[in-house]
Parts: sequence; structure tokens; C-alpha cells
Amino acid sequence: MSSRKELANAVRALAMDAVQQANSGHPGAPMGMADIAEVLWNDFMRHNPTNPQWADRDRFVLSNGHGSMLIYALLHLTGYELSLEDLKQFRQLHSKTPGHPEYGYAPGVETTTGPLGQGITNAVGMALAEHALANQFNKPDHSIVDHNTYVFLGDGCLMEGISHEACSLAGALGLGKLVAIYDDNNISIDGEVRGHGTTPGWFLDNTPQRFEAYGWHVIPKVDGHDAAAVKAAIEQARAVTDKPSLICCQTIIGYGSPNKQGKEECHGAALGDAEIALTRANLGWNHAPFVIPENVAQGWDAKARGAAAETAWNDKFAAYAAAYPAEAAEFKRRMAGDLPADWEAQAGAFVQSVIDKGETIASRKASQNALNGFGPLLPELLGGSADLAGSNLTLWSGCKGVGKGSEAGNYVYYGVREFGMSAMMNGISLHGGFIPYGATFLMFSEYARNALRMAALMKVPSIFVYTHDSIGLGEDGPTHQPVEQIPTLRMIPNMSVWRPCDAVESAVSWKLAIERKTGPSCLIFSRQNLAHMPRTATQIADIARGGYVLRDCAGTPDAIIIATGSEVELAMKAADAMSDKQIRVVSMPCTNAFDAQDAAYKEAVLPKAVTARVAVEAAVTDGWWKYVGTQGAILGVDRFGESAPAGALFKEFGFTVENLVAVVKGVL
Repeated sequence: MSSRKELANAVRALAMDAVQQANSGHPGAPMGMADIAEVLWNDFMRHNPTNPQWADRDRFVLSNGHGSMLIYALLHLTGYELSLEDLKQFRQLHSKTPGHPEYGYAPGVETTTGPLGQGITNAVGMALAEHALANQFNKPDHSIVDHNTYVFLGDGCLMEGISHEACSLAGALGLGKLVAIYDDNNISIDGEVRGHGTTPGWFLDNTPQRFEAYGWHVIPKVDGHDAAAVKAAIEQARAVTDKPSLICCQTIIGYGSPNKQGKEECHGAALGDAEIALTRANLGWNHAPFVIPENVAQGWDAKARGAAAETAWNDKFAAYAAAYPAEAAEFKRRMAGDLPADWEAQAGAFVQSVIDKGETIASRKASQNALNGFGPLLPELLGGSADLAGSNLTLWSGCKGVGKGSEAGNYVYYGVREFGMSAMMNGISLHGGFIPYGATFLMFSEYARNALRMAALMKVPSIFVYTHDSIGLGEDGPTHQPVEQIPTLRMIPNMSVWRPCDAVESAVSWKLAIERKTGPSCLIFSRQNLAHMPRTATQIADIARGGYVLRDCAGTPDAIIIATGSEVELAMKAADAMSDKQIRVVSMPCTNAFDAQDAAYKEAVLPKAVTARVAVEAAVTDGWWKYVGTQGAILGVDRFGESAPAGALFKEFGFTVENLVAVVKGVL
């Protein structure tokens, strides 16, 4: 039978061999954390390598994702479909083992990590999802949601500000199933973080005190190379269920390398053949590269143990289903990501009710109305706002706050944590069982931008709600008035950005975001009232295409005005004012959806023969040139705003009927 050290050395060997073969990568962290990983994965992790999607599995997140060979080695050794050949293809084109763990590439990778701090924040979201799901489904006599979220993180994750946002909130929420293990090795790329010789330190925080202040249970100064000490620490952490736990493991980066361990040299570069030979001898690992002896392979193999754990849970779930059949069916539906069977009919009826009302209201209010319409149909909605619920209008009649205790909440008070909120939403999406939405002012999407990018990269269906969408914000001035945000959000691959022009488009955009499974959505709403636009049944159906003819003319158009959001009403009034011309108005609430349409539809909306085109949107103009062409014009905002009432600002920036008419005439 293999010793613990021998099992850990298998991880070290695979890490240094794969990095060496790729001549690229980070061997130091996997080698330093191998002993911790061996204890966690062999003694505590409940997972089934033959079914990586088992609903009640423990979640494992490698927040310091540059050490990706650690998780790849663990997945291979425990029995996931990740072969030695896959490990040999580390960092190569189209491999299952890219340089950082990428969600959807290797089975068992729960989230994409690499941008430091976001992994721990995803993990907080996963733990929050487990907490909320348990409170919604567990019964006094049946517990079907009962798993832990484990996360490894390093100095870099703790230096990133997002770790403060997420870990502070995790403490406030009392997420007792979250166990974070800090790899305290004193090394980052630039060297010793606490300083050395004449080099000053740059990370001198008292991390245990910091996390105690957050309300965490903290276990300091654990020897990360002593398996017994690590095991005792994890047992202690698991015993504390009313608050998250941080285990501070002191380790040596590159452990086992005679000349490079403990130094930044092994952080982000291959050890080299000579040093690897010395390391093999030092560790007593007398095996060729990528060779795992049978006794070690058997010591790691978790397939039988995992299958037994899932079978035991299946038996528990069967008993639950017998006692609570409706709840069991609902749990299965939600974890599968399916919408309710009557969703289409009920959601369609709500949209029709919005059409019938024909209200002139702010689209942020229309968004809240949509939540009140869709919310009762979707118990999986898990909402929130970054301390702006009263302005974003994200609270609906069925909201109940998520917090400590056993309450079955569905709304998170995220506080002023835009980045943390967005990355937590990604963790909630990845966990399953919920459709998360979270809101702030559009301007503050900037704080959250990298989490939006990660949502799009992973193609998770997080719904980002942004209100106060333009200079129409008014008196708060240019610091709060977005101008470049909408165009740059549209540029993110896999992102679907909606800027509706009235209550009907707002309801449809919410419906489409809820139904979308292939990526995140941004829903962008106004502070000011927007007029209702009458439509035919065909036009209503075409909203989903992202762009459609809202107002047409008798013959071939002389000019086409393309608009979004609050500027659609302006475009309609300008067209009315040019009664002597044939003017078509195109509402384009989602350029991403419109761009995905076939050529015939796009030609029907924007015929190439009509070159007199004007786009109008209260944002920077660059993204509209592909629609108006070289002979067209754009009415937009290519500078920062001003502090004044919205009406005065729209006039100041030229968003008047008279000026838009002049612009259209200029292209005719």
C-alpha cells in the first residue's frame, strides 16, 4: 500500500513532467500543495469520477489557477476521463489540459480560474447556492442537499480586492459549508512577498486576523506538508457549520526540488531536465516521466468510492421522492436547468399583458414588472443588487433575503460589491439549481468587467441587470453617466446585450435572457420614462431577432433610422416630422442577436440599396458604422457627460427631433 507521501509525490511528478514537456507552466504550486491535495481528495472529497455532474458532489475550486497541473493530476489519478496522453498535451492546442483550468474542457473542472481572486469568489457563489438550495429543498427528516465547497487559493488571490468583497460577504452570510485552504508559501512572481534583504515586502497582511474580522473560522499555522496536521485542520473546519473556514497552510513552493524549492524560480517556469532528475532522486520517485506505478494508481483511484457515495445519495433521494414527490420532481428539473413545463404559455401570457397595458414607464420599472410577472413562475430565480435595490428595482413581490439560518431566501443583498456580486453569480450558475441575476448602475459594470468576461468565456447564463443607462441619468453627472459601456459590452464574445425601448421590449428581453443557455446576458434599462410603441404580432415576434422594422413606409425607404432604448421614441418622432420623405425606423435592442440572423433577414431590415442611414444612441458611436456604412451618419455621445437634468442634457448633446431630422437630411 502506498504511503501518503508517495501518493502526493505522484502529483508532484506529473506536474513537473507536464510543465517540462510543454516547456511552459507553473510547477511550484502543485508541488507545494500536493500533500494538502492528497489529504483533501483521499479523505474528504465526496465526488464520483464516473459522473462529474452528480448533483450533491462536493465542489473543488483551484483559485490559484496557474497551478493547473495540480487539478489535472488529481482528476487523472482519481479516475476522471483525463488520460496520461491528455496530461502530455498540457498547454497544447485543443487539448483538455489548457494552461489554466477551463470550464468545459476537462471533466471535473468546476470553473475557469486564472484571473486571481475570482476562483474564491466563484466558490463563495457555489457555497451560497448550496446554502440556498438546501434551505429550499431539505426537510427535517430528509437532507438531499448537503455538500461542501473546497477552494485552494494563494497570496495573489488574497491580494486582489475581489477576495475582500467575496470573503466579507461569505462571513456575513455564514456559509459554513465553505472551506478555503490558503497556500501560504511567501512567494509570488516577483519573489518573497514579505520582503527579503533590500527588497521590501508587498503582502504583509495578518491574514488570519483579516478573516476573523470577516466572521470566518480560522485555523492558522498548519504545516502543509504534515498530512496528519492537514487532516486535523480539515476535520476541525468541517465541524464548524455556522461560518466559513480558512485553513492557513504553510508550504514550500516547488517542494522536493533541491535547488529551486522555496524560490520564485519554480513559480512560473519548467524546472529543467537536470533539476527534475535531482528532484526525482530527492523524493525517491524512481519512475520515468508520466509513469504511475500500479500501487500508487490504486491508492488514488476514487471510482468505486465515488460510485458508492452517489448510490447512497440516490437511495436518500428515492426516500425523499417517496415522501415529497412534487419537491423531488422540482429539484430534478432545476438541477437539469429545464424551465417549467408551462413556461412558454405563462411567459407568453405575461408579455401579452404588457402589450395590452401599453404603459409609458421607465424601462427599469418595466424590468421590475417583468420580475413580478416571471418570478412566480420561476422559483429558481436568485436575485440581488449591489446596494441599489431601490434604484435598480430588482426586488419583486416574492423576494425574501438570503442570510444566516434556515430561511428559504431568493434575494441576495450583495452590498457595494459589483465585482464580487458578478463573480459570485457565475459560481451560482455553475453550481446549478438557480438562474442568478444581479444589478447595479450601468456605469459600475466597469468594476465587474472581468467577471462578465469570465461568464462569457464559460458560456454560463448569468443575467447582469444595468439601470441608469445614459446621460439620461441626469444630475449625478459624468461619473455616473455611461457612454462607452454599451458598445464595449457588445464586443464581448458570447455576450447578449439588450437595450429595450419600452415595456414590451423589456419583458421580451427578460424572457429571452431567462431562456438563454449558451451564455450571459446584459439587460440595460433607463431611469427616465419611455413611451409605449404599438406593434403588430409579426413585429412582436421579431423583437427576438435583435433588430426589426418598427415603422415602415409605403415604398422603398429614402432613409433608415436605427435606434435603441430611449432613442427609439426620438427616431419615431423624427420620422413623423419628415412626412415628405419615406423613412423607415428600425428598433435594434440587441445587436448581438441581430448579427446572428441570416443574410436574408438582415437584408429585409436593412436593404443594401438604401445607403442613407442614421444610427442614434446615447453612447459612443464607433460600433454603429457597420450598420450605417460610409455614406451614413451616427448621432451619439463621443465625450463624457455633464451634471444637469436629463432633458437639458439630451438637448445639449443634440438628442432632439430637430437635430436628428437635420442629421437624416444630411445623408439624403
